[in-house]
Amino acid sequence: MQTLQSVKSEGTVTFRKPLREDGAQIWELIRACKPLDENSMYANLLQADHFRDTCVVAELDGEIVGWISAYLLPSDADTVFVWQVAVSSAARGMGMGTRMLDALMLREECVGVRRMRTTITLDNDASWGLFRKFADQKDAFLTSEAHFTRDTHFQGEHATEHMVNITFREAAQSAA
Repeated sequence: MQTLQSVKSEGTVTFRKPLREDGAQIWELIRACKPLDENSMYANLLQADHFRDTCVVAELDGEIVGWISAYLLPSDADTVFVWQVAVSSAARGMGMGTRMLDALMLREECVGVRRMRTTITLDNDASWGLFRKFADQKDAFLTSEAHFTRDTHFQGEHATEHMVNITFREAAQSAA
């Protein structure tokens, strides 16, 4: 397992794969990070267990302060889909989102990935900023289009989710 670390005056940040035992803490973190959609605690346990190779936990002095749930698309192993990015208020302003995305892309499981996808509602400025910054840092192409629409897919109960596509100039390579 590869661990990336960096030192900040308050302590050490460690990026790692989740453990099943992290599921409840991940669920609590997501609940505290509005406007993220809350899943059941069981769903977060399954993510931490079944999708651990493509999910990222960020710890600051032993406390979970960041989370990315992601998976390789079953029909396209060249594409990683980022489901959620959560950063606790204690870790904001540290570039945690882009650092977790970097940690994800350095995983052996992401070798050969050429695209990253995620969905974002138009009013989620933090997510738009994160993925635009990440694409810029990687000199990648970013496009978006309406994907799951308010009326067609959400019965008017949820804002339209826009599919964001980030296409890398080169496939990801492992840091190992």
